[in-house]
Formats: sequence, C-alpha cells, structure tokens
Amino acid sequence: MSDLFQPWTIGDVTFRNRIFVSPMCQYSADDGMPNDWHFVHLGSRAVGGAGMVMLEATAVTADGRISPGDLGIWSDEHVAEYRRNADFIKSQGAVAGIQLAHAGRKASCGAPWDGGNQLDKASGGWNTVAPSAIAFRDADVPPRALSTDELTEIRDAFVAAAERSLAAGMDVVELHCAHGYLLHEFLSPLSNQRDDEYGGSLENRARFPLEVVRAVRKVWPKNKPLFVRISATDWEDGGWDLDQSVQFAHWLKEAGVDMVDCSGGGNTPTAKIPVGPGYQTDFAERIRREVGIATGAVGMITNPVQAEHIVHSGQADCVLLARELLRDPYFPLRAAMELHGDDNATPPKQYARAFS
Repeated sequence: MSDLFQPWTIGDVTFRNRIFVSPMCQYSADDGMPNDWHFVHLGSRAVGGAGMVMLEATAVTADGRISPGDLGIWSDEHVAEYRRNADFIKSQGAVAGIQLAHAGRKASCGAPWDGGNQLDKASGGWNTVAPSAIAFRDADVPPRALSTDELTEIRDAFVAAAERSLAAGMDVVELHCAHGYLLHEFLSPLSNQRDDEYGGSLENRARFPLEVVRAVRKVWPKNKPLFVRISATDWEDGGWDLDQSVQFAHWLKEAGVDMVDCSGGGNTPTAKIPVGPGYQTDFAERIRREVGIATGAVGMITNPVQAEHIVHSGQADCVLLARELLRDPYFPLRAAMELHGDDNATPPKQYARAFS
C-alpha cells in the first residue's frame, strides 16, 4: 500500500486516505443554504473515494460572503441542510469537513461567470469591511476599516459557526486565512495598515487571526481536527511571505491547530504567480519540516504518481485537489488502480463493474 492510501488518524477522526477534496466555491446557494447542487457535487466526490470532502468557503456572517451565491452558516436555520450533506458524505466512508470564512474586502462580488466584479447595492451587493480602508482593485469601492468592537463580533461569529458545524455533523473545521479574505488581509502588510494593536508588526498583524483560532479551538472538540488554510506568500514584494508563514505556523501549532493547508496568493490582483505542477508544495514541505506540524499541499496536483510522491517524500501529509476532482470525481479510485492494481480499488458496489 502506498503512502497516499495509508489511513491517517487525528484525534478520533480517521481519514481512509490522504486525498482530500479542496474547498471549491460553487456560487449556487440561496441565502447561504446548501441545495441539491451541493448535495450531488459533494456526494459524488465522497462516492469517488476521497478521504475527506471539504465544503466550500462558508461565510460566518451574511456580509462575509464572496458572492450572494456563497454558502453560509450564520444562523441555526442552516444546520439541518448541512447535516444532510455531512451524513451522506460519511455514509460513503469519507470524512466531512467545512471551511469557515469571511471574505472581507473581497466580499459582495458577482459569480465568476458573471465577471466576478464588485456588486453595488442595486445589483444585490453590500458594503464591505476590512482591516484598513484599502480596496482590492482600483475600481472597487474601498471597504470600511473595522473597529475593535466589530472584531470581537466577527470572532464570535466564527465561534458560533464552528458550534453550528459541530451540530451539523462535521468532523473537521478549517479556518480560511488565505486568498486575500479577511483573516489573510490582517496578516499581510499590503492590506493591513492599521496603527493599533492589530497592525504594524508581525505579532500585531497575526493577533486577530490567532484570536479567532484560539476562540474556535475552545469550542471545537479536542478529538476533532482543526485545520487552517494559509496563503504562504502574496507573491508581491513587501507583502506576506514564507518566512512570516513559518512563524505564523508556529503560533498556530501552539494554539492547537492540527494541520496547515498551504496555498498562496489572492491578496492582490497584480501578483505574478509562477503556476505549474506542484508549484506550492515547497511551502508545505518547509512548514512541515521547520514547525513540526502536519501540512497539506495544494495547487496543480493532477496525477496519482505526483500525489504519491508528495506524501511519500514528506513534502506534506496529504494533498488537497480542486480542479482535478472537478474533472474526475473518481480520481481516488483511479489513483488506487494506477498505483496498486484493480484489487486495491474499493468503489461502491453499485459501481464495481466499472473498476474490475
């Protein structure tokens, strides 16, 4: 059995393999509520053999959505529909996870297929908030800088969302500190130019994200994994970078985080990102080695041998796939066959004839 298909246990949660479904926004919800599209989208990847199926960035407040079509879990009314998804994912042998997020200055945008631009109120948009009144794009209306009292409210919204996620049957919570959304905005000096205790030094810029992490860890059971997704670099001079990410990962470990999900970019529209196969795996490898914390690798991981190499070589403890699992929900079953032969693929009995 390859390392990619070795089970992995964190607390009381065991992943059947190291191939995880990365959170992928579908921009298809109504008032934050999952619907049949999400049920089929998520369920098919559980049927396809993934070790964990992670729900997309799920907003902790209504104005924390990227778009009006984003998922949200800001009210108790959302819980039952999330439980429906979690129950089916787990019935297929996968772990159910959810990524909790606030979009900050990148909120109130249209769906990508509608251009993805900032929406005005007449088009269903809303006012955005951020660490500082700095717009993401020149054409955007600048966000309003958050007060310290509002930071407490947002922290509490993350906590409430984690509690609802537990009630919905989720076994993993991931906090979204990446891709230019609110928690990442606090980390980066390009988007955080505050002059209070939440701006300036690395310690100050990391203060609010760490407050959120610690508050969520207090209510999220110790026997269930807590992940954090980071952008390890802004890919911009003077921005957030890998050295700062290493220090931040040390603090995340001290705060009780179990795994750092290592992505990159998203905080500026001008970053020049050298996209290519496995272009972000070095981030996961360095943080894993220097911090002694589990990491996940993401970004252009598209074939079984590549995924096996990442885990076998110690670059990361798991791989999180997005586009490849959109193209092929059954990638984990195909990977098992390619690496080990037909006898090692364990599809649902309804699909067995296709894998023999």
